[in-house]
Amino acid sequence: MINENDRQLAVQLIKEHSAAGIPKHPFCAHLGISYRTFQRWNKSFGTKDRRSVSKRIAPANKLSDDERSRILALVNVEKYRDLSPCKIVPLLADEGIYVASESTFYRLLNEAKQLIHRDRCKPKTHHKPQAFVATAPNQVWSWDITYLPASIKGQYFYLYMIMDIFSRKIVGFHVHEVESAVYASRLITEACFNEKIKQQQLVLHSDNGAPMKGLTMRATLEKLGVVPSFSRPSVSDDNPFSESLFKTLKYHPTFPRIDRFDDITQARMWCEQFVLWYNTKHMHSGLKFVTPHQRHVGQDGEILAKRHAVYQMAKRQRPERWSLQTRDWTCIASVSLNPNKGLKTEGNKDKESSQEKRAA
Repeated sequence: MINENDRQLAVQLIKEHSAAGIPKHPFCAHLGISYRTFQRWNKSFGTKDRRSVSKRIAPANKLSDDERSRILALVNVEKYRDLSPCKIVPLLADEGIYVASESTFYRLLNEAKQLIHRDRCKPKTHHKPQAFVATAPNQVWSWDITYLPASIKGQYFYLYMIMDIFSRKIVGFHVHEVESAVYASRLITEACFNEKIKQQQLVLHSDNGAPMKGLTMRATLEKLGVVPSFSRPSVSDDNPFSESLFKTLKYHPTFPRIDRFDDITQARMWCEQFVLWYNTKHMHSGLKFVTPHQRHVGQDGEILAKRHAVYQMAKRQRPERWSLQTRDWTCIASVSLNPNKGLKTEGNKDKESSQEKRAA
């Protein structure tokens, strides 16, 4: 809105420059107004703003400052500070008190930035677990428990399984009839003994299940010098290696999906055969198709180097078949668990991540 003084000044400037020979139309455009506007302002009382301005009247139901303060003070007293407005308003009504509607309570709390979980009702915040990078075997292990269906409907056996995330080798497994921190501690002790783990050498990652966080398990890890790491509740992406391994296990052609396991002995025998196949026969897509055992003992570098040489020789013999570089058979140097954003390791690129989701 242009005030009256500016309008009068604009009319005066246009008249002066017009008398000096400057056309009015271009000069009006220079001032940002139309020639028709100048004609209207040039009339008697044309610079007066004769538009009617509506008078804004505060609504009759508007809360006063004292009433707003009273509501905010009320919702923060000890009796109501853990409750939401939908519960506070009925409780006040039971006491014969009416202050405002629930929507008013919600609106005032939102304006005061208090429309969140308040005081003791606020849920615990779970942060992403620490990132770990493995550059060699026996630095970071991941473990979990999965169900094996029994022949009796509703009954299951429990498979405890530990994997080395660098080599993907299964370094230990047990099958039991129940979940127990005692059985878990026995498994980790046995695996550490077989792999000759030293104090403070290993990080063991798992979810937040009772066997993982039981006192017996915690005491065992402290005795072995193993650093525990836990994922967030209900977040499978924090433990991707174990989840991927269990998918490979349950999609194996010999897994008894229909017949199920007759007894725990049969379940243990099947798991033993699966672990042998997985470690020594399974060409892992996340390891550029070498077996976990070959990766664990350090044979993957030589195998991948031979593959690279074969591809280079084929390219020299038939160069027209390659428009770009040959397949990358470079040995994976590191694997990361729960990497931070921006952290890129050779063994945890986007391509490998997608492969991990498909199958181990």
